Amino acid sequence: MPIDGGSVKIPVHIGIIMDGNRRWAKKKGLPAIAGHSAGMSAFENVIDSAHEFGVKYLSLYAFSTENWKRAASEVEGLMGLFRLYLKNKIERLHARGARIRFVGRTDAFDNDIREGVRAAEEKTRENRAIDVIICVNYGGRREIVDAVNRLLAEGAEFPVTEDAVRSKLYAPDIPDPDLIIRTGGDFRTSNFWLWEGAYSEYYFTDLYWPEFGGKELELAISSFSERERRYGAS
Repeated sequence: MPIDGGSVKIPVHIGIIMDGNRRWAKKKGLPAIAGHSAGMSAFENVIDSAHEFGVKYLSLYAFSTENWKRAASEVEGLMGLFRLYLKNKIERLHARGARIRFVGRTDAFDNDIREGVRAAEEKTRENRAIDVIICVNYGGRREIVDAVNRLLAEGAEFPVTEDAVRSKLYAPDIPDPDLIIRTGGDFRTSNFWLWEGAYSEYYFTDLYWPEFGGKELELAISSFSERERRYGAS
């Protein structure tokens, strides 16, 4: 079912768990950081393809709250790639009309990264071609706990409603993901969009993230288009 066939339902919001960078590198006899670097290229290609297919929101799980547990050298390398991305890639996305948003506890990063995040969001704030949500130092459980703590701090009345919790999530204005894709061959959510993904459709692929591109994104969208979403109604 080709995307350009005119009969395909395009998800408004696609979330992606970008898994398999290290295994891709190991398969090729390369250090882990080489896999993460290759993953950055896939990152750019998928943003381009999502925009071309008409996706309005694309969220990418780039760095989880658990990723700090990895070897210090790998974390340092990831921070270096993050800095490189903020310095060299935002301008290209801005030129494509992408709005860049970062979701997660960005206050844990070094000052220069926090400033790069702020500058990227400010520079692209008025863009409307596609919203690219980059989840960094993000965890779904932590997001929910943070939302509840914000409500408590504001003196929320009991009982707390779903709408009240949602209003305190990291990005409450972003629509819930229609489709969540996971690369790398595993079948788990890994703490990604736990609240927002309650009724998302899932698509799993054995491809490692550096191998994922526009063609596989097209297959995922076509698979989504063939499903009937009932939201528990039947």
